[in-house]
Amino acid sequence: MPTPTKTITFDNTEIAFAHRSDQDLSHSILLFRLMSWPVLVKIGTRLTPWMVKKGLPISTLLRNTIFRQFVGGETLAETRKVSDNLHAFGVDVILDYGVEGKEGEANFDQARDEFIRVIRYAASCPNIPFISIKVTGMARFALLEKIQEGMKSNRTNFQKGYLASLNLLTQDEQQEWERVCARLNAIASTGAKEGVGVLIDAEESWIQDPIDAIALLLMQQYNRERVTVFNTYQLYRHDRLSFLFDNFKFCQRGDFLLGAKLVRGAYMEKERARAQKMGYESPIQPDKRASDWDYDAALAFCVEHLDQIFVMVASHNEQSSLYAVSLLRELKQALDHPHIHWSQLYGMSDNITFNLAKAGCSVSKYLPFGPLTDVIPYLMRRAQENTSVRGQTGRELRLLLQERARR
Repeated sequence: MPTPTKTITFDNTEIAFAHRSDQDLSHSILLFRLMSWPVLVKIGTRLTPWMVKKGLPISTLLRNTIFRQFVGGETLAETRKVSDNLHAFGVDVILDYGVEGKEGEANFDQARDEFIRVIRYAASCPNIPFISIKVTGMARFALLEKIQEGMKSNRTNFQKGYLASLNLLTQDEQQEWERVCARLNAIASTGAKEGVGVLIDAEESWIQDPIDAIALLLMQQYNRERVTVFNTYQLYRHDRLSFLFDNFKFCQRGDFLLGAKLVRGAYMEKERARAQKMGYESPIQPDKRASDWDYDAALAFCVEHLDQIFVMVASHNEQSSLYAVSLLRELKQALDHPHIHWSQLYGMSDNITFNLAKAGCSVSKYLPFGPLTDVIPYLMRRAQENTSVRGQTGRELRLLLQERARR
């Protein structure tokens, strides 16, 4: 295990890339150079899903490039090599079964079973304390939309609005929703039994309310003595900071612990486009500065209440990552406090992850896995994100080149 250091800097590439071979560095440099061309990424992200769907022979190319960079493997067994390598440098893993976009009760049940299998596998490993799930992997998107529409009738009391919305469903829809809740309950129950945290991903704003409601109900059941269930708060939404405060009050009244994964957000362009098309106020912050302010305010609030909140700093933002460290030091809390954890996506921001780990922080890589054809949506988002997020590709490439020159 690495020896903790007092001073944290994210410019130390020797620490950031100690786990990467020279060949790995060269591969990543080539990939990020390609992703620095927006036109190339735009064409590639449109053509790749189509080519895969048509069965064109590009699987080998994908496996040796973007898949290798951002995914842990096609099977759980294949992720072991990656997780063992990360463990050697004091970095944990959040496993994510990365299959998306499938519908139907049989597929939803299969996803539930796979998540339960992932939890049991994680419990057998020394550095996999969490798994990540998407509710849309086990629930029909249109059903979530209908429940959310029903919740709009009662904005003064979130939970009452949720319960009232269920009465607006048909009998078949109510039974369908009961099956969704049963799937999520089975996953949370297994997580509690095995000591593995379950992170519920945030999704589009027009289906998020029922996800938030069921997340709180699961917390109420499973977050008594320790935190098993986490909800995700997208702080690029202008209403999420106040929603976090409201959730905390709800947890206090119910005498259970809040699990809060803090992110900025992942659907900005889609959210703004839909709001403009349908003529409602965009849920997205007016600018990045507002998102940053709310993120850091949420972070400060959570760190000030670590006795009742387990906060996950899920961010690629260097300033926010260091801000969490400074808050802990100001409050004279240990950097490895059991109720705070940092996380970044596998294949990105190694300078943050490994320098935090070297300093003694509890930190992980979010590690998706799944059949190549099933994780294509995830891979396309990574390519788009690295191109659209200002300076992301340039920063990754600069650090990789710096390390190659150092070696």
